[in-house]
Parts: sequence; structure tokens; C-alpha cells
Amino acid sequence: MIAKIRDRFHPFKEKSVFYFGNQKGGRKMELSNVFALAGGLALFLYGMTMMSNGLELAAGNKLKAILEKLTTNRFLGVAVGALITAIIQSSSATTVMVVGFVNAGLMSLQNAVWVIMGANIGTTITGQLIALDITALAPVIAFIGVALIVFFKSKKLDAFGTIAAGLGILFIGMNMMSTAMEPLRSSPEFIHIVSNFENPLIGVAVGAIFTAIIQSSSASVGILQALAMSGVVTLPTAIYVLFGQNIGTCITAVLASIGTSRNAKRTTVIHLSFNMIGTAIFVLICMTTDFAYFMQSLTPTNVAAQIANVHTVFNIVTTIILLPFGKKLVDFTFIILPKKKDKEAQMTLKHLDFSIFTNDYHIGTSAIANTQLFNESQNMLDVAIENVRKSFELIISYKEEKYEQLLRNEEYIDYLNREIVDFTTSAISNELSLEGSQAIALFVKVSADIERIGDHAINIAKRARLLHEEDKHFSDEAVEEIGMMSNLCTNILDELKIINYDEFKNIVDKVDVIEEHIDKTHHQFSVNQLLRLKEKKCTTENSVIYTKILTDFERIGDHGLNIAESFYKIRKAVAAMKLIKEEVEKNS
Repeated sequence: MIAKIRDRFHPFKEKSVFYFGNQKGGRKMELSNVFALAGGLALFLYGMTMMSNGLELAAGNKLKAILEKLTTNRFLGVAVGALITAIIQSSSATTVMVVGFVNAGLMSLQNAVWVIMGANIGTTITGQLIALDITALAPVIAFIGVALIVFFKSKKLDAFGTIAAGLGILFIGMNMMSTAMEPLRSSPEFIHIVSNFENPLIGVAVGAIFTAIIQSSSASVGILQALAMSGVVTLPTAIYVLFGQNIGTCITAVLASIGTSRNAKRTTVIHLSFNMIGTAIFVLICMTTDFAYFMQSLTPTNVAAQIANVHTVFNIVTTIILLPFGKKLVDFTFIILPKKKDKEAQMTLKHLDFSIFTNDYHIGTSAIANTQLFNESQNMLDVAIENVRKSFELIISYKEEKYEQLLRNEEYIDYLNREIVDFTTSAISNELSLEGSQAIALFVKVSADIERIGDHAINIAKRARLLHEEDKHFSDEAVEEIGMMSNLCTNILDELKIINYDEFKNIVDKVDVIEEHIDKTHHQFSVNQLLRLKEKKCTTENSVIYTKILTDFERIGDHGLNIAESFYKIRKAVAAMKLIKEEVEKNS
């Protein structure tokens, strides 16, 4: 009897058993394990974040420079993508960076393919690191890292300390998760759930959804390794989940591409396509061969290494298979996201004809080039004026469709600017007269000023979008003042809409009067805003945005005056070439 009582109530005996359901002590032990799992997961994710931040800090600002410059060759692009991802410990971060470069025009869509492929290889480093299993040394590593941060005042040592502390905390979290999940091995309910992972569709879906939620394939693979180390899952049951994790990691880049250019969106399609194709290939391999058991046999006593090795093989093999088809992946993105018809029609030159420099007859080339440049600059100016008007309309009533149209117009302005520069270069190289060269060269300055007007219109539009997203509003007085500045700027730009060279002679005087009015108005409205701020009629955040908008409109006025002065100089050069009537020149 005593022995039975002792066995029943002995505290150590009870602690050694994990109960499920309504058995005595089951609820307490179940909660303690859940808490330990949550704490371990928190430490694991925090450690990974620390390590990533430390590595990025140690690398400095060289990462973006490397991405920009070293991606023209496919093999070099893959290597760069792998290196960068290995450093920052996140393929999602690398892909987001690539999306930004493509959106800014610093990287072509073709080059982005190679970097994305490399990024998928680089992300496997974290899994291989976890597979080393240095749990016993983790507290020491964490202590060394914290010591470097606390006791030394060096930025370099601080970075290395953050790396070491993050690595130590990561392994401590891994150990906590593995220990907490060990009781699940004896749970029939959980075993039943895990057994469903052997179904390819279910396994891939679970892996994709879980990774999409935490937005890190490295973290989700690490959690899968923790499950494996606790004996809850084996490689054959986890392998399809592992494949799905590669798909789920694309969600971060997808989110980053919202509101970007069409090419930036195509970059995310490439990333998603790469992982989906790789998943399809490896699911088929696993269903038709003993691939899982073969990988298991390579490291039979280390389940974490098995998962890490499969993750690495998946990405390397997929990269090797798809590397020759990089151009096909780009073409595929244009099928998924075709060019918009309005944009295709827009991205054309209305007046410039480069063939005039390649034919065998050069009589009148100077006059033709000048006329075409004049007409194309007027076309460019039309688009810039439209964007300035639309930018103010967005302040009054924000609409996403109008914002998108404004962005497309800006792309067209940039396109025209590049083409005008190329055209003038060709024209000057074929131009014999000094006056002709001077007139043609001035159109480069005109297009540059128009392009800057377009940039300021985009700035205003972005500030309007910020107000909309944060549900902020200007006062009626502030909106009225911005409207007056907008009207003054559009008046200047309308004055620049010239039908022929005869109108050039008085252009500077007309524009100068309006520009001077803009400067005075800008000053007065800035004072008004300070008074409103002092009287607490507006918030500091709104005041900053208001001031920046005023400045953008004021700069538009400055560029308008620059264009007027350039037009006047062009008129003088054209008159010297005898391309306009002498009496026009005499009246100036």
C-alpha cells in the first residue's frame, strides 16, 4: 500500500511522465511544454534576426554596390546572389533588394534572374549551420557576443558581438524547442497529423503557408529541424513540407512589389516560378524514387543535417536545371504580366526619327533635327504638365488609378529624356555648323529640366499618397494655398507651350514675372504655415509634408524659368542659322 501511494504521488515520478487528455497532471505538463516551445521559438527567431543584423552591419554598405555591378554574367550573378544571401541570412531580403533595383532601373530583369537563383542557394547556409549542432557551446558563444557588445565601444566589435550573440541565442532557442516537442512523439493525435505530411499536396501546402506566415524560409527550415531533432518527424514525412517552404518564402517579395513598376512585379514572378518549378521537379523525383531514403542514409544519425542537405540539394539542382532557361523565365513573366496596351502605345517617339542620320543624303539635316527636337520637347512638356495637374488632384482626392497613371507618365518622361539625349548626340556628331550644334545641345538642357519637373510632380504625388495611407488631411486653408501654387506653376508651363519660334522672343519676360510671383507666394505661405503650427491648428507631421509640397512647386517654377531661357537661346541660334525670318531676329 505504501509503495503504491509513493509511486502515485512521488513528485519526480510524476514529472517524468507527459500526460494527455484529462489525466492527472496532463494539463499542467502540456502547458509547460507549450510555454517552453513558445519561448524557444522566440529565442530562435530573435537569434536569427540578431545574427542577420550583425552580418549586414559588418558587411557595411557594400552589399548594394555588389548587387548593382556584378550581375551582368549569369554565373557571377548566381555567385553574388548566393554570397549576399549567405551574409544577410535571408533570400527574401535579397529578393526584395533586387525588386528595388529593378524598379529603379539599376538592374535589368534578365540580370535579376541570376541573383534570385543565387539567393535560393545562399539561404541554405542557415540550415547547414544549425545542422552542426553546437548546442553545448551555445551559452558560451552567446556570452562572448554579449561581452563584445557591452565591454567594448568599437562598432566593428559590436557587429561581431551581435553575430556571436545571435548565433548562441539561436542554438539555445533550438534546444528549447526540441526539448519541448519531445512529448509529441507519444501523442497519437500529433502522429496522425504528421503522417498526413507524406501526402505531397498537404505537405507542400503546410510548408508554404507556415513560411508565408513567418516570412522566412531559413526560420521555417530551422523549426522543421527542431521537430526532427526531437524525434517528432523524420525526413520522409518532412520532405514535402521542406519543398513547400521554398514557395512560401516568396510572399515577402510579393508584398514588396506592391505599388512598384511592372518589371519589379515580374521579378517576384521569376522568384515564385523558380521555386514552384523546383518543387514540381523534386516532388516527382520523391514520388518515383527513393530520394528521401537515399538522403537519409548519407547522415543516418543526424536528422537536422538530412533536412539541411535536402534543402541545399533542392536549390542547387534547381538552379543548375533552370540556369540555361533564364531568358525563358523572363519571357514567361511577360505572359503572366503582359505589357499594358496604353503603355505600349505611350512608350514611343512621336517626332524624333533617327534614320535621318543614317541615310546618304544630309541636306537639311540640321533644320530637320531642330524641328524634331522642338516638337518632341513639346510632347514631353505636355506629359509633365499633365503630371503636375494630377499631383495636385491627388491631394484633393486620392485615387490609386490616377496615381498609377502618374507613375506611367513619369516612366514616359524618363524615356523621352533618354531618347532626346541620344538623338542630340547623333545630331551633333553629324552637325557641321557651330550654331546648329549649339541649338541642338540646348535641347538636352530643356529635356533635363522637364524631367526634373516630372520628378517634383512624383514627389507631390507620393506625399499625397502618404496622407491617404495615414488618413491625414490638410486644412481647407492649406489646400487652397497649395492650389494657388499649383495654378501658378501650370501657368508657367502653359507659357512654355509654344507653336513656333516666333514666340520665343518674349518668353523669358513672361515666365520671369510668374516665377517671381511664385517665390513671393512660397515665402508668404511658409509664414502662414508657421503661424498655423504655432497656433496648433495643424500637426507637425502635416506641416512637414505641406512645406515639402510648397518647395516642390517652387522648384517646378525654377525649372520652368530655366526652360524659357533655353528656348530663347535656341531661338537666337536658329536665327543665326537663317532658319527663321530676319525680321523676327531684328525685333528681339
